[in-house]
Amino acid sequence: MAIEPSADLAPPRDESSPRAEHAAFTAPSGAHTARGANAPSGALLDERELGAWLGFLRTHHELVARLDAELLSRHGLALTSYEVLMNLTDAERGRLRMSDLADRLLLSRSGLTRLVDRLEKQGLVCRERCSEDARGLYAVLTPAGERKVAAARRDHLSGVRRHFLEKLGPPGQEMLAGAWRRLAEN
Repeated sequence: MAIEPSADLAPPRDESSPRAEHAAFTAPSGAHTARGANAPSGALLDERELGAWLGFLRTHHELVARLDAELLSRHGLALTSYEVLMNLTDAERGRLRMSDLADRLLLSRSGLTRLVDRLEKQGLVCRERCSEDARGLYAVLTPAGERKVAAARRDHLSGVRRHFLEKLGPPGQEMLAGAWRRLAEN
């Protein structure tokens, strides 16, 4: 059973440690905690578990912020907008149903609608009615959208390599790809 940290029992905080930042998720140093499959549901995270989880969250946040800033400064295109254009580029006939696009991007329907509204005002996408379903709409890549994403793609992929892939190296990339596959299986 994990022990909740309390002000009078917890060790002094090292403000640079993940424990200091997220004491509510962890047991005090030296407290016995069950690990992995043996941990009861809702058990507090130990240092290793917390390091893995927070490392993932921080790395994702920092990488997205860097890639977004680069695309904005070089192409006037936010990363989420780039992702919309890339998904349409990869789609048959350069179009996807709005609901399918929202699912691919992990966005709410209303969030995607607002994003497509902005891209439509910039002339990068347009909407078309779905002939099979009068209520449905397609987001469609325009020629201007094709040019914009083609110009941004090289810089974006260079940023992915520079900020992420090169830091891992081939062995790290294989290890991480395997971890993502294992997580996706569940």
